[in-house]
Amino acid sequence: MSRRSAARTRNEPRWARVAAVSEVPAGGLRAVSTDRGAIVLANVDGDIYALEDRCSHQDYPLSAGELEDDELECSFHGARFDVCSGRALQLPAITPVRTFQVDVRDGDVYLRLD
Repeated sequence: MSRRSAARTRNEPRWARVAAVSEVPAGGLRAVSTDRGAIVLANVDGDIYALEDRCSHQDYPLSAGELEDDELECSFHGARFDVCSGRALQLPAITPVRTFQVDVRDGDVYLRLD
């Protein structure tokens, strides 16, 4: 492989298949594991969103929470997050959670993990 090809490969986005769309029911959540850590998938009206599966308040799994419209509530202390942006919406959380770019291809969910 030439240097030029290697450089291009390193700069290309890295996508990983993490689930089938059918495994994330409408209005539901699904926890998945990646080499970037635990991620929670949320299905909001057929659109899949991905967030770090860790409440920014006390590191509890958001996948144990409840999805209401486009807001995810941590079941441990009631913190709420916007699943589209990761923004903290309700105390006790004040710090956003990381989000990941999602691509749905042929019924599978892929995340950009670079």
